[in-house]
Amino acid sequence: MADKSDKSNKLKARLPRGLGDRGPAEIAATRRMTETIRKVYELYGFEPVETPAIEYTDALGKFLPDQDRPNEGVFSFQDDDEQWLSLRYDLTAPLARYVAENFDALPKPYRSYRFGWVFRNEKPGPGRFRQFMQFDADTVGSASPAADAEICMMMADTIEALGIPRGSYVVKVNNRKVLDGVLESIDLGGEANAGRRLTVMRAIDKLDRLGEEGVRLLLGPGRKDESGDFTKGAGLQADAIDRVLASISPQSGSNEQIVTQLTSTIGTNSAQGLAELSAIGSLLSASGYDDRIRIDPSVVRGLEYYTGPVFEVELLLETKDEKGRPVRFGSVGGGGRYDGLVSRFRGEPVPATGFSIGVSRLQAALTMLGKLDTRPDFGPVLRERVPMCIR
Repeated sequence: MADKSDKSNKLKARLPRGLGDRGPAEIAATRRMTETIRKVYELYGFEPVETPAIEYTDALGKFLPDQDRPNEGVFSFQDDDEQWLSLRYDLTAPLARYVAENFDALPKPYRSYRFGWVFRNEKPGPGRFRQFMQFDADTVGSASPAADAEICMMMADTIEALGIPRGSYVVKVNNRKVLDGVLESIDLGGEANAGRRLTVMRAIDKLDRLGEEGVRLLLGPGRKDESGDFTKGAGLQADAIDRVLASISPQSGSNEQIVTQLTSTIGTNSAQGLAELSAIGSLLSASGYDDRIRIDPSVVRGLEYYTGPVFEVELLLETKDEKGRPVRFGSVGGGGRYDGLVSRFRGEPVPATGFSIGVSRLQAALTMLGKLDTRPDFGPVLRERVPMCIR
């Protein structure tokens, strides 16, 4: 008879990499934070909607890397009807499916918000998780630059409502069409080069994390990270790399001056994108937001479905980690215009624009900065009411 004290077959309790447990204090802080965001969104006239965490894989679209196999980039499985299903990797693609399915019943433009967990089947690392929370707001049915400007202004108001003072953050705005014009000038236009263009955009999207030299490698032959993993580059020649990097260099001055400088640097290939940036800049100036929302040519966003203006909110505050090393939080949210996403289902143009706050990342920043109350909601008062026999 086996010795019951033998623990050799005891199951080891292990948390999967890239995932995390959350206790009462963190859950309470998330609740307070999302309630603040919700109030700002509703002041702007946005209404809530929920979509499930699982969608048909083809409804999510092939917008993450290496989509030749359904399970690359997303977590996927087949149901008993042999249909491929996937955990959502963001909240935008499910919204596009929802709007397309309920199009005739929804008001136009349709302004909604939603929050929840999203999932990425990617290599975990510092600050990179397989499950994280997002809080989105989107306007579907308006092609006007005013819709893009409004989303940016709402993001600025949200960040300030969460306790980040003016001057300690910036909302950055660019336009994918500007970079498209640059890529056309180096013979990367057309459908045949779509894959390489996306590789270029994903490389630029890492500028804040890898710096110019790291991006230069990703635009060229490729880059090996600290762990030894190699990422294949876009294969651009040196002169083409220089042209791309010049087009995303930071510019100084007012938003109007930045558009003028970009026009001089890039030329006429990007005329439509520059005109849209100019219109957004004028709206921001008229509304008094041009000191908080800045045109920045380095912002491209890494997802393929963006078709025009793109946005990113960055915290400028610095703090120190537990070892005394300086920490800068960087981007805590982003978004843009995705005019083709709903159209995939409807076969007709449906303009849309939106923004996503990375709740998990922003909450970590607010907690480290002391801007978020992390006391559990139930606290001592509730414990006083619990009968002694249960305690």
